[in-house]
Amino acid sequence: MSYIESLRVFVRVYELGNITSGGRDLRLTPAMASKRIKELEKRLGVRLFNRTTRSITPTEVGTVFYGEAKNILLSLETAEAKVANFSDRPRGVIRVTSPLGVGRRIVAPLVPDFVDAFPETEIQMRLSDRKVDILADGIDVEFFVGKPADSNLKLRKITDCDRVLCAAPKYLSEFGTPKKPEDLLQSGHNCLLLRYPRSPEYFWTLQSGTETVKLEVRGKFDADDGDVLTDWALAGRGIVNKPRFDVAEHLADGQLVEVLPSTPPVPIVFGCLYPHKKLQDPKIRLFVEHIIARSKALFS
Repeated sequence: MSYIESLRVFVRVYELGNITSGGRDLRLTPAMASKRIKELEKRLGVRLFNRTTRSITPTEVGTVFYGEAKNILLSLETAEAKVANFSDRPRGVIRVTSPLGVGRRIVAPLVPDFVDAFPETEIQMRLSDRKVDILADGIDVEFFVGKPADSNLKLRKITDCDRVLCAAPKYLSEFGTPKKPEDLLQSGHNCLLLRYPRSPEYFWTLQSGTETVKLEVRGKFDADDGDVLTDWALAGRGIVNKPRFDVAEHLADGQLVEVLPSTPPVPIVFGCLYPHKKLQDPKIRLFVEHIIARSKALFS
């Protein structure tokens, strides 16, 4: 493995906080990742990490070296992207992240066609309903549903995404069907919530004519995985607030029933974020355009 590849291993281990995660991110075994770190330390004549049986922490010189190593890799990436503009054959790894639902149902099915069109590219997808740090995690493109936090990243809106409140017939038979938004606040109703640090779903915002109604809903179940909420709703455990595409099949076959259709949740944005510098890389630009063009058809 080249010196540059050893730098990549060091940077990912530093950023992810352990050798196993850093190696896995680069498709290396922990033993191979550890070997590359040791080889780099031997070459430099310094210790980059302090190791115990349970943890690995950067030394002072390791922290200094990380900043310089990161700059080297960024400069190399920029140079490669500029050269790639003179070629009609995009190549290399594209690191993509997305929430679970939109990743599984919208983005992931569109990935193979892109790689078929550009066979020298590789896609690494990381799906999670938790917020990720694009820059710290080395992500090229993040797809999102909702309202992204203010940042210096480039934002591309793809489309508005309708949301729907729904529940299983079993649940509505047992607890009754809400007739107005305020009924959701009654103690008899159980709202299924997507919750994690800084989650936006401590409140549900519904449309009521030209006004909006903000409700601090409660329930006995919450999770940081949207598909878990859908499973609970299908099991008759409560009312869930989901993007319509995420539950369209269940609504069509009657496993879930729309609740309060005259006062639906406020639509959210489906879009993507990426660092401004990624615009220089043709493979990133082509990938984003590929997903945008084909995903819009799924919402029409």
